[in-house]
Amino acid sequence: MRTVGALKSAGVSAGDEVVVPAYGNAEVARAVLELGAVPVFADVDGDSYCLDPAAVSDVVTSQTAAVVAIHRFGRQADAGWIREVGQRNGLLVLVEDEPGADPAGAELRRAHASYLDGRLRGVRTPTPAAGHSYEQYVVRVPGNGRPDRDAFARTLRAKGVACRVPVLAPVYRMPGLRRDVFLPQTERAVDETLALPVHAGMSRRELHRMVSACNALGGLLQPAF
Repeated sequence: MRTVGALKSAGVSAGDEVVVPAYGNAEVARAVLELGAVPVFADVDGDSYCLDPAAVSDVVTSQTAAVVAIHRFGRQADAGWIREVGQRNGLLVLVEDEPGADPAGAELRRAHASYLDGRLRGVRTPTPAAGHSYEQYVVRVPGNGRPDRDAFARTLRAKGVACRVPVLAPVYRMPGLRRDVFLPQTERAVDETLALPVHAGMSRRELHRMVSACNALGGLLQPAF
């Protein structure tokens, strides 16, 4: 990740604020801290899980020097709008791939995702977007947030589906990065999201089994109101 070098080259230094995503890994926020700068967390868009440009605008102050946006799960951040916010406020804008992103096998992952999109019931499938490479196929589990999502995941694993919770906590709740903020889209995403396997080596039979397992459970959970 080139964040530290790019920020340092741009003159970001101690006391400057840098807007970073609240949902995802903590590497970006920790890179900002390495420079003595202050990470400021902005909420994400509920469909892409990337920085929401409107949320970025909400947290920009006279001390803000830069914005770092990260593509998430193979879905592209809205770089155009984020750069527009940056230009309006005279900010450096960095847009980076998620750590560990692997473009190999993207076409097969897209094919798997298309198969799942048309067959999964009872979970909210990813919102389609141009260029989405499905590094992870992230669904939302209905019901009462984390308790139902975690129960859903345990049952799928018992049926042999290697699902995983992609983000365990908002970055602003992680050690060394704690802030007294509450960002609703980030909180909901942490509580509801589940990554289903779509690696290139999966067979159609494995995908079908996963669909059957998910659909058998999905009807048992009702969205909370």
